[in-house]
Amino acid sequence: MKPSLRNGAGERPSPPGAAPKQSGVADLRLAGFALATWLSSLAALYLSALSGTLLGAGAAVLAGVVGTQPLWRRGSAGRRPAPRRPPGGRLGLDASVRRVGAVRWVVVASLLGVACGGVSTAARVSVREAGVLVALVRAGEAVHLEMVVKDDPRALRGSPGMPATYLVAVELVMIRADEAAPVRLSARGLVLGSDPGWRGLLPGQRVTARGKLMPPRGGDLRAAVASVREPPTLVGESSWAQRAAGVLRAGLQRACEPLPDRPGGLLPGLVVGDTSRLDPALEDDFRTTGMTHLNAVSGANVAIVVGVVLFAVRRTRAGPVITALVCAAVLVGFVILARPSPSVVRAAAMGAIGLLGLASGRSRAALPALAAGVAVLILVDPELAADPGFALSVLATSGLLLIAPVWRDALRRRGCPAGLAEALAVPAAAQVACGPVVAGLSGTVSLVAVPANLLAVPAIAPATLLGVGSAVLSPVWPAGAEFAAWGGHWPARWLVLVATYGARVPAGALPWPGGVAGAVLLAVVTVGLLVAARRPLIRRLVTVVALGGVLGALPVRLLASGWPPAGWVVVACAVGQGDAVVLPAGKGSAVVVDAGPEPNAVDHCLRRLGVRRIVLFVASHFHVDHIGGVTGVFRGREVLAVAGPDWPEPPAGRSAVAAAAGRVPLRVIRYGWTYEVAGLELSVLGPIAPMRGTNSDPNNNSLVLRARVDGRTVLLAGDAETEEQEDLLHHLGPEAVRADVLKVAHHGSSYQSPAFVDEIDPEVALVSVGRDNDYGHPNASLLARLSRGGARVVRTDQSGDIAAVDAGRGLAVVARGSPPTA
Repeated sequence: MKPSLRNGAGERPSPPGAAPKQSGVADLRLAGFALATWLSSLAALYLSALSGTLLGAGAAVLAGVVGTQPLWRRGSAGRRPAPRRPPGGRLGLDASVRRVGAVRWVVVASLLGVACGGVSTAARVSVREAGVLVALVRAGEAVHLEMVVKDDPRALRGSPGMPATYLVAVELVMIRADEAAPVRLSARGLVLGSDPGWRGLLPGQRVTARGKLMPPRGGDLRAAVASVREPPTLVGESSWAQRAAGVLRAGLQRACEPLPDRPGGLLPGLVVGDTSRLDPALEDDFRTTGMTHLNAVSGANVAIVVGVVLFAVRRTRAGPVITALVCAAVLVGFVILARPSPSVVRAAAMGAIGLLGLASGRSRAALPALAAGVAVLILVDPELAADPGFALSVLATSGLLLIAPVWRDALRRRGCPAGLAEALAVPAAAQVACGPVVAGLSGTVSLVAVPANLLAVPAIAPATLLGVGSAVLSPVWPAGAEFAAWGGHWPARWLVLVATYGARVPAGALPWPGGVAGAVLLAVVTVGLLVAARRPLIRRLVTVVALGGVLGALPVRLLASGWPPAGWVVVACAVGQGDAVVLPAGKGSAVVVDAGPEPNAVDHCLRRLGVRRIVLFVASHFHVDHIGGVTGVFRGREVLAVAGPDWPEPPAGRSAVAAAAGRVPLRVIRYGWTYEVAGLELSVLGPIAPMRGTNSDPNNNSLVLRARVDGRTVLLAGDAETEEQEDLLHHLGPEAVRADVLKVAHHGSSYQSPAFVDEIDPEVALVSVGRDNDYGHPNASLLARLSRGGARVVRTDQSGDIAAVDAGRGLAVVARGSPPTA
């Protein structure tokens, strides 16, 4: 009889000297500890120091109780039950004992994680609860501050024409009230600096300033927020690494200045995360297509950048030691160049762990390292528990370790070249893993994210290497730096192209429940699909259904998208608490009245309408909720004329419109002015004369426009309030203001003349208003009055973009849906 080559467990023995065969099951023994540490730290950030300490202490006691329990119950004779003999003939522990031991290990590790996270976070929270600091915050008086800058200042886009406010994360080291002893401490803080002097600070610099302390928002470790109007006074210098990073980053920006705006602004963001020159429209396109990680320093970004180097070194057949040293050198250099702030160091740690799994192929070794790294980072800095960027880094790294190797190997078994398989698997796995958090944050699920990231892969390596080369050369050879940046801007152009066209794919982003519930729902669906797809039949079924849905819906959306509807007369854009109204002026052309409070919303509305040329932009008046988004109207569009009222207030708003118009002069239009283009007739009804001393002079001097489109009349009442409305009715009479469609004045506020509303007698009333606004708009009595008069009242906060459509016998209303959240 031929002897068996199988061991007692029924498996073939490994040959002498062979490496032990790895199990296909991931090693998750530390995952419970890391996850519990994360969640307990997150909870403790919102608790008092005492509550967090009690949470941690209670978990530690419970862990001790569970850990000291015996694995079995003794029988009547006080003996341990005899072990069972498995079929293979070898004695082993009882299966139930092993299961109990495994469950107890998970429970104890999780309880220890809760204890560590709760106690460590409570210790940090106690700093923000220090009695002296709390007293100074409550006093609200100006104090002298000594601080250490912890991260790059970030400019907040304020109202048009207003100076920027700079957010600066700092460590408070000394606070001194007038005629009081200084208080020495070490607490996190945030500075709201209104002086441009805050803009050029480097992390690690020590500065002094005078400002007022305000309470923090909670949910983080900041002990106070300081409002500072004066410039900072420097005390000493930052570290050599920060200074070197500042020189290289500034050199890269100088080298990119001659380049076109969009790729020239993208290249520094791609290389070092510096998005100060990034076009806001392009930034929004990157967000829509799931490519925003390319211009922010994240764990996935680090892994992709250094992974390119890893692939190149592997092609030279270098040994593991040389490969590790080269990758480590690139990683350290990247951290210095991107600036060793806490977020960059965190991203580098996650990227390094991901590379460990990709380089060694030993996901069982890398996963415990990831869990340990997550736990250590949170214990060192508990504020990371509430940071969405940290969650995305961890998830992206988990995808690289758990999903990417499986997909890479599956592609290779099907004949895909090794390099291409890795290039396809890495971004796809990272995107799938990050999907739940992205959906929770944005309220959408992107269908173009994976294809866009796959198309972006070939451009990342050359753009990054040339960008890094430009930064390194900038201090010693500026001309060479400019040449390298010029070379790097060509792959950056490809990324711009992918993001721009990807963001315009019909149904590229599907609506999804936002918040924690939406993230958990997508996580459950994703895990379910990944588990079910292990069976070939289910995998084929899911693939067929997904491809059928996408390929079946795409032609419908392309050929009959339903937006804009045929025969539209006017569209009220959903721009939040503000106005932006579009009137058709030929194919691809429009007259736009007002621009809403911010650029992206009006830009997206015009994109959806297919408007490429603005024959006339009119600002009804210069309040920020009507002109704050003016730069979004001008993005990538030809604007032929710009007009506004003969009222100078507020001057910052008028200046913002003039600045956005550039070489197109801002023309003043008054009562009696008329305009015609492509079947559209536009006239100014008011104000008939400047109005002063009213409830709001800027509102009561806003332009009231009457438009005629294909025989239908539209009255755009701006923000006219009771005084202007009654003046128009008195001087012009009811017939002059009568219209088929009314854009309700001032977002449906209560400052309306009942006679004016009644005499308009519209079929459709469009209310442009923001959801959950603080002004009580729209007024319920006004809406009821319009409805009783026979008008169909439609609101942008409930229906999104709204179009009044000529249906032949009357007017119809088509709502696009997806209103903004604010």
